[in-house]
Amino acid sequence: MDVEALRTFVTVAGTGHFQAAADELGVSQQAVSKRIAALERRLEVVLVVRTPRGSRLSPDGQVFLPHARAAVAAVERAEQSVRPGSRPLRIDVLNRRILPAQAVHRFYRSRPGTELDAVTLSDANAARAARAVLEGTVDASFRALPADRAPAGLSFERLLDAPLELLVGPGHPLAGSPAVTPAELVGHRIWIPGIAPGTEWASFYRSLAETFGLSIDALGPHFGDEALMDALAESASLATLVGGGDRYLWPQTHDLRRVPLHDPTPVYPHLLLFRTGDRHPVLTALREHLRTTAPQAPRRVWTPEWVAG
Repeated sequence: MDVEALRTFVTVAGTGHFQAAADELGVSQQAVSKRIAALERRLEVVLVVRTPRGSRLSPDGQVFLPHARAAVAAVERAEQSVRPGSRPLRIDVLNRRILPAQAVHRFYRSRPGTELDAVTLSDANAARAARAVLEGTVDASFRALPADRAPAGLSFERLLDAPLELLVGPGHPLAGSPAVTPAELVGHRIWIPGIAPGTEWASFYRSLAETFGLSIDALGPHFGDEALMDALAESASLATLVGGGDRYLWPQTHDLRRVPLHDPTPVYPHLLLFRTGDRHPVLTALREHLRTTAPQAPRRVWTPEWVAG
């Protein structure tokens, strides 16, 4: 059944005049007449009776009116439910301790009451996350997307570069360094437990290791960040890499050290993926916020050649 014909019928019933209904709907009186006639033909009844003073509903029209009103209201509620800004922005931040989650949280704090829902698709690689965006499971996702994995209908913007830092215990040879170069990491074991095969972060660390000749591995079980912090505190040779904006907590007695990398600074590029043409106002505001609050990039940076953007 034609929704516009139903809406026109409800409007005629409310105004009592075809011309008044036409004015309210922004169409011609002829269009109103055609819609009512088409509706009557479909139902095989007379709904509206014209009179010298306007129009009135027939008995069948009076019976039909409450159902027509309910149908039009249901359609309007359905339309409203998917209009940009009518529901919270659902955004995948990958992991709640890393830079994207921290950046989205700062955005939320700068705009109290903003309607957004931060989720973590931590078991999905970039390709699956991109598909989740296209399918509407989430509205946006932060990923390091390979250039050849960007499907049609998906847009991306490189908005967050996380400079890598070395995290070591107080007994590590590089613990007292104000900064180190990637070349100075050669020969040191860098342990990053939990690297999942087939993920973009596995590809990132493989490219980093190959470019600078580093020993990066994920050997052994991953018992969580707390166990990693304990291992670093107890070792004089073990190191890991973390993002400059990542949030890690450890006991004060661990005395762990975060040592910046420079010349060049490896950065993990978080691209914001979203559906092309998405007009959600919170997405627009978030992109603008990230553009204007991005810290100044280091003088020399390194990212893998395969990263889009």
